[in-house]
Amino acid sequence: MYSENILLKSVEEVKKFVNLVSGFDFDIELVSGRYVVDAKSIMGIFSLDLDKPVKMNAETDDAKFIEAVKPFVAS
Repeated sequence: MYSENILLKSVEEVKKFVNLVSGFDFDIELVSGRYVVDAKSIMGIFSLDLDKPVKMNAETDDAKFIEAVKPFVAS
């Protein structure tokens, strides 16, 4: 499992993120407080508080995926 805090600062970033993760065939979820949503659901993501980083959990250790999501990782 791969976990990282990510930050989605704009509507465009959310769209890019959803398009990116939708290309992978494993489960990816975003966690904000007690809320957990499917990272492939744009509506689910917009239901979260995006003013602060959210936790991403992916059921993989795929190096291509880890490299692909690096632009969204909160530093």
